[in-house]
Amino acid sequence: MPTTKAASQKTPTKLSVKKVSAKVTAKVTSKATPKVTTKTSDAGTPLSVVIRRRIEAKKARFNANDNISAFIQPGELDGLVDEVAQKMQAVLESLVIDTKSDHNTQNTSRRVAKMFVKEVFNGRYVEQPVLTKFPNVSRLNELMIIGPITVRSACSHHLCPIMGRIWIGVLPSKESALIGLSKYSRLTEWVMCRPQIQEEAVVELADMLEKKIKPIGVAIVMDADHFCMQWRGVKDRDSKMVNSVMRGAFLKDSNLRREFLSLLDKR
Repeated sequence: MPTTKAASQKTPTKLSVKKVSAKVTAKVTSKATPKVTTKTSDAGTPLSVVIRRRIEAKKARFNANDNISAFIQPGELDGLVDEVAQKMQAVLESLVIDTKSDHNTQNTSRRVAKMFVKEVFNGRYVEQPVLTKFPNVSRLNELMIIGPITVRSACSHHLCPIMGRIWIGVLPSKESALIGLSKYSRLTEWVMCRPQIQEEAVVELADMLEKKIKPIGVAIVMDADHFCMQWRGVKDRDSKMVNSVMRGAFLKDSNLRREFLSLLDKR
């Protein structure tokens, strides 16, 4: 009987030691390896979806002709090129093009992706160019015409090229700001390098010039070839589209408007 009591007393002691040991080990482990909080919400998510979520969180619009540079972080354009290249490769495969054997199309998917993101649609992804403004020291208030400025854009219906020219007329006030001539070209290129329709593009350009310069009047005329009409569809290679936007004095003063349009005929 005494032997049995001794055995019964030793057994609980061993169990309690094991429990204590386990607790101590857990405490030591928790201190030695602190819990690290890792943001995994974007892990494995396509970059385009991440950018889209940022835009939607701000309830902003992201139509084809909208600029979304405010939602793109440094270095992400290269990642967007990679993603577009992968999806463009799938398009080529769906078109039954053997990009493995055809040396002409082996890198086409990346070339097209880079072209879309960093060239022809670049106006969507980069910030507006800086427009250095100068005071109108000489208090100029005479008609200025800038152009023709070469236009390279794309139709948002078929992503076919739009190639043409733009003329910009500005009637500054004595208080208006002035910008360098090259800035008209830079701003025009920034607006046009997006998928869009011509009618909306010239309106957006006029809005920006009014806001930046605050002139008495702004006039824009755009003359362009649309490959969605010349390359496909009716295939009418001689068709062009010409449209104009008149603001302020150009809209109210028929003589000023006539002078502007007559000077374009001589270019």
